Amino acid sequence: MIKKISLIIILIISFNSLSAQDLVYRPKNPAFGGDTFNYQWLLTSAESQNDFADQEDANDGRSDLDRFTDGLNNQLLNQISRTLFNEQFGEEGLTEGTFSFGTLFIEIFPSSEGLVINILDTSTGDQSQVIIPN
Repeated sequence: MIKKISLIIILIISFNSLSAQDLVYRPKNPAFGGDTFNYQWLLTSAESQNDFADQEDANDGRSDLDRFTDGLNNQLLNQISRTLFNEQFGEEGLTEGTFSFGTLFIEIFPSSEGLVINILDTSTGDQSQVIIPN
């Protein structure tokens, strides 16, 4: 009997300690009443998912006229370099040796990696190397 009474008392105490709470909706976005400390986290999350680039960034802030002028300059320089290349090396292309174009000194030689082209600007001392694989 005492066991039954103690069991009933334990059950009553445990049921009294159980209580439910109300479900409360709390928005995360500060624009809809959420915590203002969430703003930076939401902004960073949205920017990391943004696949669109700004149009100004894509054009580097240059106008159409500037981009056209740069393109025209590149084509002219390309044509001049092609003409100089054909005058210096002829139709057979690159040959071994050393060549000079104004302040540029060019050395061409074969190696185990392929054809090596060393370019030296004698006015500034800048150097560049191009390797054309076999």
